[in-house]
Amino acid sequence: MSNKKKILIIQNIHEAGIKLLEDNPNFEFELIENIDLKFLKEKISNFDGISIRTAKLPAEIINHCKKLKIISRHGVGYDNIDLKSAKNNNITITITTTANAVAVSEHVMFMLLNIAKGKSMYDITVKSGNFNERNKLPKTIEIWKKNILIMGFGRIGQCLIKRCLGFDMNVFVYDPYVTKEVIESFGGKKVNDLYESIKSMDAISLHIPLNDKTKNLINYELLKTLKKSCIIINAARGGIINENDLNKALSENLIYGAGLDVFEMEPPSKDSPLLKNDKLFLSPHTAAFTEECMTRMAVETIQNIIDFFDKKLDKSKIVKL
Repeated sequence: MSNKKKILIIQNIHEAGIKLLEDNPNFEFELIENIDLKFLKEKISNFDGISIRTAKLPAEIINHCKKLKIISRHGVGYDNIDLKSAKNNNITITITTTANAVAVSEHVMFMLLNIAKGKSMYDITVKSGNFNERNKLPKTIEIWKKNILIMGFGRIGQCLIKRCLGFDMNVFVYDPYVTKEVIESFGGKKVNDLYESIKSMDAISLHIPLNDKTKNLINYELLKTLKKSCIIINAARGGIINENDLNKALSENLIYGAGLDVFEMEPPSKDSPLLKNDKLFLSPHTAAFTEECMTRMAVETIQNIIDFFDKKLDKSKIVKL
């Protein structure tokens, strides 16, 4: 009888991560793409560890997994996993804490600049043969010397602040769990009153988890208090921004624009008004989808599993349950 640990890879990952298991004699693995709940319930029960991307792991599945010891998330969010049942079954959950900060922070700047500079307006003008119409185009805005609020100051927020400072932006940070001294050491200014400070911001970037406290945090009442020149970027989790309220605020010109990489429902429904709003710049939850980041995430996801069974797992990778 084999003593190898059985690992299930749910949804494909970069080959660099898979190779770690191929080269390790202590493990055997299987890769599946089917994320149907009924299928997963039967399949996972035979494995010691799993890696997972966006598939849902509700209580009914986790409670059925008597052998499962570790769930390794390919990413930093874990709202697709029922944490209570994982805790009750003594299952460790890990995340890729070091892999995606650069990619996501670059994506935020990509969205911010695209919105400030009119997205694809210039490109379309030239390619459609309307070069001489350039003086009639709407004027864009600069981000130089503008105020940006980074909400959440973990690794991504700390990576983003460097890029904002490179554009000479004035960076403010809202994070009750990070000290003034730490924020100032990165070149930012800590704010304690979110609702008061947000009124003077030209840009806001969200880097907070989705939970009962943050759901619909950005709503119409708050949006009404913002500057008309404000741009909001959400590359964290859908649901932090109330999408109907955001669409209404944009349609009423209460704010300048918004960039969404995440949505309340993914994919958003085909009749969602977001898809028709010209003031929105959208991407399909791909902020971390660089070649380099996908490689790093795959390697860290699988290394977390290996380190767990080798009893060498870095505690900073473990989700506190």
